[in-house]
Amino acid sequence: MKASLQQLIRNMVRLGSGEALARLAGIATVLFLAHRYGVIVVGIYALAQSMMQYSVPFIDFGMRHVGARLVAQYPQATNEIVSRVQRRRFSMALALLPFLIAYAALTKLPLDLKTCLLAFAAICTLHALSLDWLAWGKEHLRLVGLGRSIIPLVMLACLVLGRNSEHVLWWLVLGNFIGAVLQSVIFWGWWERHKPAEEQPAALAVIRESLAWQRTSMMGLATMCNLAFNTIDMLMLGVMSHPQQVGLYSAAYRVVNQVLYTYYLLTQVLYPQLARQDRQQRMRMLKPRILLALFGVGVAIAAVLSVSRRPVLAILFGHQFLPATLLLLLLAWAIPFDFLTSYLSNAYIAWGMEKKILFCTMVAAGSNIVLNLIWIPAYGATAAAVNTLISYVIFLSGLALAGRFAKELAGVPGPPAGNAALQVGEA
Repeated sequence: MKASLQQLIRNMVRLGSGEALARLAGIATVLFLAHRYGVIVVGIYALAQSMMQYSVPFIDFGMRHVGARLVAQYPQATNEIVSRVQRRRFSMALALLPFLIAYAALTKLPLDLKTCLLAFAAICTLHALSLDWLAWGKEHLRLVGLGRSIIPLVMLACLVLGRNSEHVLWWLVLGNFIGAVLQSVIFWGWWERHKPAEEQPAALAVIRESLAWQRTSMMGLATMCNLAFNTIDMLMLGVMSHPQQVGLYSAAYRVVNQVLYTYYLLTQVLYPQLARQDRQQRMRMLKPRILLALFGVGVAIAAVLSVSRRPVLAILFGHQFLPATLLLLLLAWAIPFDFLTSYLSNAYIAWGMEKKILFCTMVAAGSNIVLNLIWIPAYGATAAAVNTLISYVIFLSGLALAGRFAKELAGVPGPPAGNAALQVGEA
């Protein structure tokens, strides 16, 4: 157990070394825009990033998690897995473009800003070239983290270079393009050095079945619904409200998201290990003491953030963002719920429970969208924050019910007689 915990911590540090750079660069970019250009520019940048967030899982559409899971389970067939996954990702990138154009056209922005928004998001189709999912499945976590830091770092560098320009957002577009190309080159260079010259044709039938559209589309829909559950508020505010509301909501959301950063490292590091677990090991990961501990830590963080919300916003973003204090108070109490839903979702996906995740996320995202349609026109960002809390309760309830009746977790056989002493010793 001690060795396993030490390995987990080492993996978190490996992934976090690059993730920390990405987060710091992202924070620096937002703070620079907030203090120099104000709420509206931050709102436009938040819309662009939201479009980026949706572009990535649309291109992956389940292939990231399924591909990483297969690489972890069948390393001897990696070449076949990479070939099949990348072909699908290229097709999804082409299919994404019409949706990006349609959303940019619907935003309440002048034509020049709509064009900038579209260019920013369209560059995200280059994500199809990246092999970050492969490095993740092979647990090259330091490379994954450093790869993710490239785009934010290049964007920050371009922002500094163009800080005196009247078209600062276009400098961010340039940084996004350069960073995406550089990231792809680094991952492909790593794979060319490490891929086997020959591999044994093992488990090809299982791989073909796992990567079939019927299977991966279930995962893709679940991922998109989960993203919609977490971030649809920003996109809906962009269409149904004005940029100032988006900017204020973005500030509060970013504070909460930074708090969750370390925790998301834990869930990402756990995924390849969860994918290899048998039923007994899965049940151990769902013990009440683990779930209650996660919820308790989340409550403590939410309480601290609630008390300090006003100085946090004033120091980070400036006094013009103080109207977001109520939003931060509301969103802070989503943290303990997110600790549980993220942990359970990650585990369920690793254990092949895509259909259950899809149903839970569809219900939660659907409730969030309906509530936003009803209340955002009247109450703006405040309604979006309240609706987020309501949807978290719905999502967590659905995950609890799914786990209770899942066949993947039921009927765990007892240990063989010869292994009884070993099992007692491990407990």
